[in-house]
Amino acid sequence: MKLSIKNIHRFVNENEISALKTKAEKSLKMLHDKTGAGNDFLGWVNLPSQISQSEIDDIQSAANKLAELADFVIVTGIGGSYLGAKSVIEALSHSFGNFCKHDKHPVVIFAGQNLSEDYACELFETLAGRRIAAVVISKSGTTIEPAITFRLIKKYMENVYGTDAASERIVAVTDKERGAMNTIAKKNGYKMFVIPDDVGGRFSVLTPAGLLPVAIAGFDIKKLVEGAADMEKATDANVAFEQNPACIYAAARNALYQKGKYVEILANFNPKLHSFAEWWKQLYGESEGKNGKGIFPASVDFTSDLHSLGQYIQDGKRILFETVLSVENPKHDFTVPFDDENTDELNFVANQRIDKINKCAEQGTILAHVDGGVPNIHISIPQIDEYNTGQLIYFFEKACGISGYMLGVNPFDQPGVEAYKKNMFRLLGK
Repeated sequence: MKLSIKNIHRFVNENEISALKTKAEKSLKMLHDKTGAGNDFLGWVNLPSQISQSEIDDIQSAANKLAELADFVIVTGIGGSYLGAKSVIEALSHSFGNFCKHDKHPVVIFAGQNLSEDYACELFETLAGRRIAAVVISKSGTTIEPAITFRLIKKYMENVYGTDAASERIVAVTDKERGAMNTIAKKNGYKMFVIPDDVGGRFSVLTPAGLLPVAIAGFDIKKLVEGAADMEKATDANVAFEQNPACIYAAARNALYQKGKYVEILANFNPKLHSFAEWWKQLYGESEGKNGKGIFPASVDFTSDLHSLGQYIQDGKRILFETVLSVENPKHDFTVPFDDENTDELNFVANQRIDKINKCAEQGTILAHVDGGVPNIHISIPQIDEYNTGQLIYFFEKACGISGYMLGVNPFDQPGVEAYKKNMFRLLGK
């Protein structure tokens, strides 16, 4: 992974970023020493290097069993209990995999992330007559969106397979000892995996909450963890600021925030990264948006959104900065054909790879936005695979913890999430 902040220096100079060096290093040390706010939720910091081969094997074994039993696996969760897994699976999957399967692995379907009656009804219409299994991800088991959905799935599967056979097709990822889901899983004899007490949902993608669905979809979770573990080393507390990408990114975004850049847009030029941006938005929005503070995280899919939101980014209110997530090498090689008639006037790109044209769009966009007053941070990976995706996950997690401490908030709680629940429960008569 490569990080460049050269395109922010027109807006914040190197001295202004260097002035935040001590604050970034102190914040990094607080993560490792567990001396900051929310220090009981820092289990993710050394998680990649602590995952054992036996744990990976156990997860893979459970994934293999479900793959033998089902063509479709419904993963029920909300927030960090599904966004991390979805982001990895979508990034690594064939773009049209649900329409033309290329392998023997089940299709992973996500549910429980909304309260749409149409979504629920159409889910069961889709599952009718198919071989299915389920993974339910919830520490408490009482979060209303996934809890309602799992109640429906459990009832459906028990009606189709019988109680005992349904239990063999359900895996629970939950708290080690407490909560309704723990009780339900033990009562019904579900295979269980634990989300550690000291890992919050949005940091849980490298726990069984993320690894199990990714393994079910057929991807190499060992390589995913290896990529994260290498980034753990690269961002360790003993790595100097100048060589530590997580510190540099955190300092750069805080320097821009101090200059009135209150919105960060994560831009990609590869549609496989759409859900990765959704995970990133939850990670930073829920971690930093507190006490009247925080950078608002948004995202765009380029080049598509250059024909919509691109107008605002170029010419709108100058409260934005942009982080471009770039992929150096696509998996395929596809060129534009030559046309003798050239009616569409595209022969100037004939015989060129589509990726080269996409890269020119990326470079042209960065130049235009910087010239238009939008600072730009650039992050690139060689290709989209398990290893590089693991690196990105841990990089953004580490930088998020550092940045939150630099802002002066607790990056590991989410008190605002409870506000809507209180009103909803009151309206429902609870």
